[in-house]
Amino acid sequence: MKHFKYLLLSFMTLAILIGCGGEEKKTDETKKVKIGTKKETKKVDENTANVVLTGDDFMKFNKKEIKVKAGQKVKLTLRHVGKMNIKIMGHNVVILKKGVDLVAFAAKAAAANDNQYIPKDSQDIIAYTDLIGGGTTTTIEFDAPEAGTYEFFCSFPGHYAMMRGVLIVE
Repeated sequence: MKHFKYLLLSFMTLAILIGCGGEEKKTDETKKVKIGTKKETKKVDENTANVVLTGDDFMKFNKKEIKVKAGQKVKLTLRHVGKMNIKIMGHNVVILKKGVDLVAFAAKAAAANDNQYIPKDSQDIIAYTDLIGGGTTTTIEFDAPEAGTYEFFCSFPGHYAMMRGVLIVE
């Protein structure tokens, strides 16, 4: 009988809590529209390839392949969607010229910690972004090279093994 009282009391309490929920607020579905105003539109430059690449705390880029046209202006935005500090999980994007040995370059880059892991005076790079930490974004602009396939990667020590892809210039 004692268990029955507790069960009944629990059921009644639950019924009261459900029945006494907040009132549903009504919203005004109509919106006021101003007549005679101009709507602003962003100009889209068809000659610019806007590329957004994200990196995360699991050492992954969201894309393994980027396609652009030869000579086209490229606006590359890197977003670090993770939360880790730049000193622990910093990311950048480095695009190498044709024929450059990625592993050998990454070894040189790992020693360049005083320069955001970019070897000073390197002639092997087409373009690179700043090194960023979790929750930050960086953007660069460059002209796409001649047609071909170019490797891109993160030069933070050890990241090149997982954070890499190809820039395909058509």
